Amino acid sequence: MISASDLTPAELAALLHFHADAGVDWLLEEQPVDRFAEFEAMRAARQGARAPQPRAEAPPPAAKAQPDRRQAAKPAVASPAPAPRNTPAIPDEQAVEQARFAAESARSLGELKTALEAFSSCNLKNSARSTIFASGTAEGRVMVIGPMPSADDDREGAPFAGRAGLLLDKMLAAIGLQRDNILLTNVIPWRPPGNRAPSAPEIEICRPFIERQIALAEPKALLLLGNFTARHFFGSAETIHGLRGQWRDIDILGRTIPAIASLHPQELLTAPINKRLAWNDLLAFKNHLGAEILG
Repeated sequence: MISASDLTPAELAALLHFHADAGVDWLLEEQPVDRFAEFEAMRAARQGARAPQPRAEAPPPAAKAQPDRRQAAKPAVASPAPAPRNTPAIPDEQAVEQARFAAESARSLGELKTALEAFSSCNLKNSARSTIFASGTAEGRVMVIGPMPSADDDREGAPFAGRAGLLLDKMLAAIGLQRDNILLTNVIPWRPPGNRAPSAPEIEICRPFIERQIALAEPKALLLLGNFTARHFFGSAETIHGLRGQWRDIDILGRTIPAIASLHPQELLTAPINKRLAWNDLLAFKNHLGAEILG
């Protein structure tokens, strides 16, 4: 078995890139899980279901009714299992329509936040601790978008929290931007359980909210962070290394907005060698914004 100490820094970086492209961004659960206890509980439940039920005493022969042969021949019909509690009671298509209606009804970012917090037709909301809306202000006309809330985001109730958020603050400060003067948000407002990738229906349910958020904020430029975010807006299957550093125009509800993608701060924490690539992207972002916004 090869350990990390047997790999060169370049080989370690390549291995981390492979895991990041595969969607792995966390290797441990937040709390220990006793799988043996789970197995024993499942086995006990199955054995309980197979246990013979006590038979009722037969009535006296004189009172015993003759069984109906036709009904006796009918197979027993099992009652349907109850639907999982975390599953919306409406189909995904209807959930998307409800999300679109709720988003389009909002006339301000405040109304959109209220609509998002009241929306309950996405599975992700049932397992998340917090609904993560944008932080900062739209007055700066600059918008930074990440993929989905991390465990730190979900715990603190704000986007780009924890170590990744601190690194992002330093990155922004290096080009003259402050967290309070721009708008920070995520494509997905709820953290998927176990940091898994959201499913295609979940993405489509969340899409109207992020698009409406961009339309209401009216940014002059977007900085897209991470593999998922770049693919979501650029409609490409390439990795972030093939999408970063290139200005592209994206259409959001009839409005064209220039956007550039870069690596997510979490990716830079796991592979610091890529900070030079992110720095080049930040310089391109700064040059595009110019003195009109940066002052």
